[in-house]
Amino acid sequence: MDTASGERVESSTRHMLGSTLTPPKVSMARRVETLAKIALFRSLKPVEIQRLDTQCSWRRASAKDWIIDYQDQGNDVFFVVSGKVHVKLQAPSGREVILREIKEGEFFGELAAIDKFPRSAGIVALTEVTIARMPALVFRDAVHTHTDVCDQLLALLACQIRTLANRVNEFTNLDAKYRIYAEILRLSRPVNGNPKQAVVSPPPAHTEIAARVSIRREAVARELKSLERSGLLERRRGALVLTDVNKLRKAIDDASDMD
Repeated sequence: MDTASGERVESSTRHMLGSTLTPPKVSMARRVETLAKIALFRSLKPVEIQRLDTQCSWRRASAKDWIIDYQDQGNDVFFVVSGKVHVKLQAPSGREVILREIKEGEFFGELAAIDKFPRSAGIVALTEVTIARMPALVFRDAVHTHTDVCDQLLALLACQIRTLANRVNEFTNLDAKYRIYAEILRLSRPVNGNPKQAVVSPPPAHTEIAARVSIRREAVARELKSLERSGLLERRRGALVLTDVNKLRKAIDDASDMD
């Protein structure tokens, strides 16, 4: 038997999880094929997590692979065991809008599992990812059985609604300049020992910021350069440092009030 032929996996530039994605090697599977590090299941006993593990299919995707397409009819839920993915909307022209980033330990696809409607956005791998695919019925049973799982899901959905409301407000009331300010503040984290500052690391590409706020890359480059000249942003190795987050927030609030 030709063992090499059994290991070959078809690939394509754009494909769906569960069809042509490269299956993980056995050694990797022993290490990472578990939902134990998924925060949603933090209250479950090991034996309960193991039972869920066996009800999932496990796959690996490379960076830029599409895992779910917008309006896809499936309703399974996907758990990111390692790596990161982006939630995207893509117009027929090819222009993309990044809605959010989903990291290791998080999940996506829960809306379709709840309401059985087509997918509201597409999911593309930002890095190499290992993903557990859970049938909707299994997911719903876990939500109904475990109170903490249900509470976490409700909190997540509430957070998503609040975030969406904030984004709609920004798109309605803020010029591109201030939407860029708001986005880099969202991407930042506080600097230890200096509450006035925040850092964005690693710094996103201009094209990524543009996709997040639905503007052109050139506008992002121009506004970041303007922030540098004003002293509100410093470029350091592997990071963007926001030198006065309160001043940036005030600028956003003032711009919103003016509208």
